[in-house]
Parts: sequence; structure tokens; C-alpha cells
Amino acid sequence: MGKKLTKLKDLAARAGRWLGLASSPPEPKATAAVVSDRFDDMTWTETFEDASALQDLAEELNERFDHTPDLLRDLFLSAFKATPRLRDRADMDPSRLINHQVVTAMVGSPEYEDLHRATVGDPYAAAMAVLAQSDALRRLLEQTRDAQEKGHQAHDAQDGVGDAARAVAEALARAGDAEDENGAVPDDVAAAVDEAIDGAESADEAARQAAQAAAQALAAVTPAIRTAIRRATAQAAEAAREEDVLMRAWGLDPGQLERMPFEERALLAERLRRGHLGQFADLIGRFRLMALGERARRVENTPGELVGITLGDDLSRVVPSELAHLGIPAMRAVFAARYAESSLMLYDSRGEQNTGRGAIIACIDTSFSMDIPCGTDRVGITGEAWAKACALALLDQARQAKRDFVGIIFSSASELSIHRFPGSAPAGIADIIDFAETFFGGGTDFEAPLTAAVDLLEAEFNDAGRPRGDIVLITDGECGVSEEWMHRWNETKRRLDFRTFGISIGTGPATAPGTVLDTLCDNLRSLDDLTDPRAVSDLFRLL
Repeated sequence: MGKKLTKLKDLAARAGRWLGLASSPPEPKATAAVVSDRFDDMTWTETFEDASALQDLAEELNERFDHTPDLLRDLFLSAFKATPRLRDRADMDPSRLINHQVVTAMVGSPEYEDLHRATVGDPYAAAMAVLAQSDALRRLLEQTRDAQEKGHQAHDAQDGVGDAARAVAEALARAGDAEDENGAVPDDVAAAVDEAIDGAESADEAARQAAQAAAQALAAVTPAIRTAIRRATAQAAEAAREEDVLMRAWGLDPGQLERMPFEERALLAERLRRGHLGQFADLIGRFRLMALGERARRVENTPGELVGITLGDDLSRVVPSELAHLGIPAMRAVFAARYAESSLMLYDSRGEQNTGRGAIIACIDTSFSMDIPCGTDRVGITGEAWAKACALALLDQARQAKRDFVGIIFSSASELSIHRFPGSAPAGIADIIDFAETFFGGGTDFEAPLTAAVDLLEAEFNDAGRPRGDIVLITDGECGVSEEWMHRWNETKRRLDFRTFGISIGTGPATAPGTVLDTLCDNLRSLDDLTDPRAVSDLFRLL
């Protein structure tokens, strides 16, 4: 009996599925959960290259877990993009299913909206949001090791199907070479093809089981992922809010921050958080808001506090409804008659002088006692913190009026630091921080800082012809001045027409009639409650 011959066409029919898979393999599965464009990819690459903290985190995680750079990228783009779009889970490489679930949990959490408001469109904020979640990511990746391993097994099993399909194609090609004139192939060649097909079917079954195991492992850890990511997202949102408040308190607008290199901005934030006045950012912010509100209340070119409406002919104080008559031809004669009779409605004010036009100079006492919380204060605010917050609001006041600002930090006679902020140039944040952080901790001497202040006002008058500067002296101490010095002070004051405002922190006798402060200051008040900036709100209407 002759050997049974196997037709090549029958082998090809059995191998058809695998031949198709070998010749046209499926597109590789996605390794990124967030759909991105070239701009997104460029932003991530540039941010990652600029942010050493991100690089350190990626290196650390990658030593213990697989594919963490992809996870960090997905988290970054989820925070950065205005409308992040996630791929379907079916389109993801099995080895990245944990990444996909982490990002899905973050974007779907109630806390994500708060985070996204602070990070959208800001690469720095988005990167900081990733870093804020680093501890949670370490714990989460440790808890999901088994699921990650199952995902890798599914990935490898899927690769195994492709290899098996190519083995079938190669075996069939060899069978084609061995085909005789009747279209048959030898038994051993046909057996090799059958064996390759059986191997492909086994690989396909193994891949199906591995995918099922990966899905089950992922389902088992999904609740833990959701809980951990919700907590991490809330923490990242809180950190973003705190930094936003911190930056705004120091007068930094988002546009200015976005122009800063990543490392410079990160170092600035760290310095503001941990600097000498970092814990008082809220007080600084409240001072600035209060001063802004007082500027809005002030009527330009009108002396004093607005108290109502009066009648007169001062065109600089005419209320808008009167001015509207000039826009109506028939009412212009009425306006002229009322002007002639001094019966126009005007804003009425009282009790305050015209604002100055020279420099605003803040003399800040940094003696030892200024670093101790004020006696009746219950929240730990020191006199120095209050004085520096007030001074920064005065800096804003000066810039709004295009006036120069000078901060003079003083303590004992030999301890003096002068910080100039010209009204014609932007105030650099580094210079502002240097001013705010300068502290001596010695005794108290008035002559040195006030002499420096007067010399600055005199130089301004000589160079630019601007009189009527303002000196604000904030102190918690008392000290004497010489008769000769006081004579020079009074003479210069008459000549330059500057004003001196004094704020005495504490409840001591420094503001009593006849004291040095009372003699030096045109406007003097004591302050024993440091919690409310509104106690000096009138100062920002006078300046």
C-alpha cells in the first residue's frame, strides 16, 4: 500500500487564519492612555527635560516597576490638556492596563475638577500635580504588582500568537517547496505544518487565558486604585490651590509665572513656602486685597474720605449724572446755569489731605521683639510679619500711583538695609523677597532709618522736583533722638512737605502725647490686634 499524500491546498486551507495574521499583523496596541498630538508630546518632553524632580521620580519608579514613564506622561497630560480624551481599554497594550485604570480613576473622580482648574494649560502646575501624587503612586504600584505581572503575561502571550503565526507561514512555505506534480507534499513535511498550526492554536488559547487573567486581576484592584487616586488627586488639588494662593499673595500673576523656567519657579515656590515669612502668606494676601479695595473707594483728585453729596462748582468733583447733561444739547444751558450758581452736585469728603506725589518710604523695625507674637494676638502673628505685609501692600500702592517705593529695614544704629523699587521699573520678585526676608534682631534706633528716608526724599526733590513724599514708620519700640537731629528733621520736613505716618505695634506708652513717636508723626496710631489689616485701611486712602 502506498503512502497517504497530503494535498498542499488542504494544508493551506487549515493554515489560512494564521497566514493572514502573519502577512498582516494587527496594529500594535497603544502604550499611552491619553490621546495626544505633537504639541502635547513636545510639551511633555520639554517639561520632563526641564524638571529634574520628574526625572528623579521616573528613574526611581522605573527601577521597581515597569512602564512608569508612560504613566507619568498620562497623568501630566490629563492635568495639562483642556479636554483630555482617554483611549478605550480594548485599544491598550495589556501591559499598560494598570496605567489606563489609574488615569481613568483620576479623570473620573470628583476631585479632578478642582485639580484641573489649577493645572490646565500650565505645564509647571501639571508637573507639580504629578509630583504631588508621587507617594500615592509608589504605594499603588506596589499594591498592584500582581495585576501588572498578569498584564505583562498577557502582552507576552499576545506576542507569542504572532510568533506562532509566522511559524505556520514558514512551515507552509517549506511545504510549497516540497510539493510534487500532483500538488501533494511528503508526510513529514505535512506533519511539520500540522504541528505549527497546533502550536498556533495553543498560543492563541494561552493568549486568551492570559488576557482573561489580566482582566480579572485588574478588576480585583480597581476599587483600591479608585480610592487611592481620589485621595491623591485631592491632595494634588490642595497643593495646587495653596501654591496659587501663595503666589498671588506675593503679587505674582499667572502670566509672569508661566514665563519662568520650571526649576526657577519651583525654587521660588519653595523659598516662599519655607522663607522667613512663608507662614504669613495669607496675611500678605489679605493686606493686598484690603489696599485694593481702599484704592477703589478713593475718589481721584478729591481730598478726604467720601461721605456724601454736596453742591458747588468744583468740576473735579462733579458726579457722573451731572456730567451726563453735557451730552444732551438741550441740557447744556441748564448745566451752565447751575455751574454759575454753584449748585452742581459734587462728591463731598472730609478729614483727609491730598495724597503725596513723592516716594513712599516704609521704615520697618526688625528689632528682636518684632519677631515675638504680639501680646493680645492669638494666632502667632509677629510684629515683623504684620509690618512686612503692610509694606508689601504699600509697594502695590506706590506702583499703582507710579510713585517710587523704598523699604528701609532697621534695628540698632548700625543695622540698616535699603531696598529701592523705582516706580518706572517692574519690581523683581527676587528683590521683593530679599526685602521681606531681611531681619536684624537687634535694638531700636529711629535716627538712622529716618535720616536715610529724608536723604532719599531730598535727593528725589533735587533730581526730579517731586516734593510731598510719605514716610511710614512701623515699630514696636521707643527710643530717643537728639535735639540737633530733631531740628534738622523739622527743617527738612518744612522744605520738602513730606508726611510721616506712625504705627506702633503693641499696647505700650509709645504713642502717648509728647513721646518721640508723637512728635515725629503727623498721623500716629497704636495697634494691638494683628489679625485684621482693616485697622489701617484709612492709610491706603491717604497715601
